[in-house]
Amino acid sequence: MRSTLRLLANVKPRYLEPFAPTGLTGVLTHPSPRPTLIFLYQSTLDKLKHFPESSVYRQSTEALTRHRLQIVESTKPPGFEQWLERVKKTVGAEPERFASLLLQNGQYAASQQSDGSENPRGEEWNGESLETTTEGPARTAAQEAQWQKLMEESTKETHESDFYNETMKWEAEPALEADQVSEIEKQIGAGLIEEVIQVAEGELKLVDHMYKSEAWEELEEKPSPGQWSYFERE
Repeated sequence: MRSTLRLLANVKPRYLEPFAPTGLTGVLTHPSPRPTLIFLYQSTLDKLKHFPESSVYRQSTEALTRHRLQIVESTKPPGFEQWLERVKKTVGAEPERFASLLLQNGQYAASQQSDGSENPRGEEWNGESLETTTEGPARTAAQEAQWQKLMEESTKETHESDFYNETMKWEAEPALEADQVSEIEKQIGAGLIEEVIQVAEGELKLVDHMYKSEAWEELEEKPSPGQWSYFERE
């Protein structure tokens, strides 16, 4: 029900407006949910590789994360393939410059611009600049700093000594349509996509704590005989 609140209008929008209210207090519409979720899920899977394969936590978390990652990756926004080809040409010219944005699946990380610049939505977007906000789900401070650094490096002015002939500018990934966002929410079944992002962020942090505590090890204090028997099926 909550996932339909922001879609109810006299005319259903093709795209969700970034940072617009979602119907949940303090949670605003995420500007780039697809690349954000892909980054979070792949980061979680990378960290889980350090756990023993016998770890129940690793097995269950990997299964859920891979399932949700498949749902998100299989939902591609209009113009995605054309965008990816343009990105590959840009990266192909200077691969070392964009190496940090290369994902394991061969795609490249990208984010919607909050200021409306380089907007792939075409004429449907009115070009109005949006103020940034700290409310709602977003990247951590460290992730934001890293992203800004990468963006600055990829768009900075060049000089003859830089061995670059022209300024390279990173193009944002096309936005998901409102129906696509709704379909992802339906398949995952965990509320709004912004809530799904919050859960993914929490899981990524939890992995570190679980690894630090070596949760796969045997209990130091063994349970008493029959302590857990009441959880078993009769």
